[in-house]
Amino acid sequence: MEMENLGYNDFFKSNRKKLNLDDFSVGRVIAEYRGSYKIKNEKGEYLGKITGKQMFNASAREDYPAVGDWVAIKELNSEQAAIQAILPRKTIIKRKDIGKSGAQVIATNIDVSFVIESFDRDYNLNRFERYFAIANDGGIKSVIILNKTDLIPQEELNEKLKEIKDRFPETDIISTSVINNNGLDELRKYIEKGKTYCFLGSSGVGKSSLINKLLEKDFIKTGDISSYSHRGKHITTSREMYFLENGGIVIDNPGMREVGMADTDAGIDSLFDEITILAKDCKYADCTHVHEPGCAVLLALKSGEVNEKQYQNYINLKKEAGYYKMTKLEKREKDKQFGKFIKNTKEDLKKYKNNF
Repeated sequence: MEMENLGYNDFFKSNRKKLNLDDFSVGRVIAEYRGSYKIKNEKGEYLGKITGKQMFNASAREDYPAVGDWVAIKELNSEQAAIQAILPRKTIIKRKDIGKSGAQVIATNIDVSFVIESFDRDYNLNRFERYFAIANDGGIKSVIILNKTDLIPQEELNEKLKEIKDRFPETDIISTSVINNNGLDELRKYIEKGKTYCFLGSSGVGKSSLINKLLEKDFIKTGDISSYSHRGKHITTSREMYFLENGGIVIDNPGMREVGMADTDAGIDSLFDEITILAKDCKYADCTHVHEPGCAVLLALKSGEVNEKQYQNYINLKKEAGYYKMTKLEKREKDKQFGKFIKNTKEDLKKYKNNF
C-alpha cells in the first residue's frame, strides 16, 4: 500500500523533515493494544512499542501514540519495531477520561467525524452537540449519521430529519440502515480516497455494522440483538483502522456511555457561534450568561432569538469544560464547599421539622 493511501501528506512530510526524522521509517498507528501498537506502512505491518525514554518523558496520556498517529520507527525485524517519536498531529479528538483527571485521546489526524445515533438507543440532539464540541475543538468536521432508519415509519423519520436540520442547519446528515441498505451508497460517495473518517457513537448504534457494509466483508464482530432490551449488544472493545476499496480510511471506536468535556472551550464556542457572537455585547467581559444584568445572551433568550434547549446545553457544556480546567486544589475546594452546602441544608431541614 502506498503511503498516500494511508493518509500520508505534505503536512506530515514537512514535520518529519523539521524534526530530523528522515533517517527513520514512518508508519501509521492502525490499532492500539495494552502496551503496544499495530503500525502500518508501505512495507507491511509491525507490532511496535515506545522506548523507555519516551515513557519517562511522557507527562500525560496525550504524549503516547494513539490510533491515527504517524510515528517514526526503527524496524527490529520484519514484524517488530521500536517507536522513536510521534509526528505532530494535524487534528485530534479527545474527551475527559471518565473517572480520571486526564483526557482520553480517541483518535488523531481525522478529516471527518461521523457522529452516529439510532432510534433504538439514545437519540438525543444534546448528545450530538457534545460530540460536535469535542470534534470542533480538534479542528474536525462532523457529519450526522442517523442509523437504523428501518425501525420507524417514513413520516416519523421525516419529522426527525426536520428536527435535526432546524437545530443543525449547516451539518450534513446521512440516513442509513444495514437492513435495507438505505443511504449506504450516499455514505460510500462521501468517503474520499486518502482521507480518514472516525465513527463516534454509543454502544449498539451500529458503527461496526456500517463499517462492515462499507468493507463488504464482516471484518468486525458484531453482536446479536438483545432479547431483553431489543438493542444491539456492545462488541467493539478497541479502536482500529480499516481501509476501503475506494481508498478511504475509517476508524471504528468502542461505544461511549458518556461524552465528557475536556478542555474544549474553543470547540464549544465554535459550535455555538450564535451565542458566542451575542456574548460580545454583554455588559461584563466575564459574563456567565446565567444571571448577570446586561447579558445580551439572556436578552436574546427571552426574545426567542436563541433556542432555549440549545442555550441550556451550551451552559451545561461550558460548566463541565470549566470544571475540567480547574486545578486539583480548586476542585477540592469546590467539592468541599458543596459538601458544606449539603450539610447546612440537612441541618436547616432538621430544624424546620423540629419546629413543627
